[in-house]
Amino acid sequence: MDMHPTGTASIEDHEPAATEAPTGVSLFSITQATAATFTDLFIGLTFLCFITSGTKRVLCPVHGEIIGEEGDLLVFPTGSIVTLENGPIPKVGYRAEGVYFPRDLVQEVFSEHTPRHSSAGIQILRAACRPHEMLNLLRETVERPDLPPLVRRHRLLEPLLCLRHHGIQLPAQDQDQPSSAVRRLIESDVARRWRVGEVARHFAMSEATFRRWLTKSGPGFHRVLMNTRLEKGLARLQSTTRPISEIALDCGFKTPSHFSDAFRERFGIKPRSIRSAED
Repeated sequence: MDMHPTGTASIEDHEPAATEAPTGVSLFSITQATAATFTDLFIGLTFLCFITSGTKRVLCPVHGEIIGEEGDLLVFPTGSIVTLENGPIPKVGYRAEGVYFPRDLVQEVFSEHTPRHSSAGIQILRAACRPHEMLNLLRETVERPDLPPLVRRHRLLEPLLCLRHHGIQLPAQDQDQPSSAVRRLIESDVARRWRVGEVARHFAMSEATFRRWLTKSGPGFHRVLMNTRLEKGLARLQSTTRPISEIALDCGFKTPSHFSDAFRERFGIKPRSIRSAED
């Protein structure tokens, strides 16, 4: 999938850690062994995907089909809902480096250059534009704890300025759909046994009003809850080496088999096939 739905996935101390700057920018590696198509994935923050091996095919509601290859950069605006397919190379797999940008940095660069609620869609910057230089700068910046906060912030803004220079557009402020707000609440404690009544109270609504409000932007509560948990699980399968059984429980599933069955029903692939190529 290449994504932690609204920010950084929880990666334990013994895992290859995501690197996060104090400004909220996070970097992480993504790997996938078996080709798979993931439908209706939600991107909660502006997401940059630097492809290092394999291909990524994206079906964008605005621009149609986009195919990224090694060296290319795919840019996903916050709030995007996309269908994508990662294509691994035999014996190498699919690999990418992911970067999340918080809303305030995106607004600082794009607030005067993109219509407030424009539908920018998924965009691509080809390898010829040397997007790897942006990734190198980001990695160097977040891995240097000695940088003064102001210097760090300015260096993290440089890749966004470069994207704008190359014609990439990002909405300065996304339209916060009801399902997006509910997803963020669930992700604050994805293992919790969420009940529709308590979520409705969180939004100061009766349960009936909450259900009507939520369905304005798509699926009902139980589908949003399941999708959020499964997408969080997918992100952890791709970006950590944690046991699948732990991922299942940490994402709110009662048993690993429940997670495996739901994962296969949603994505058409077994969780273990994300890490090991199918025969």
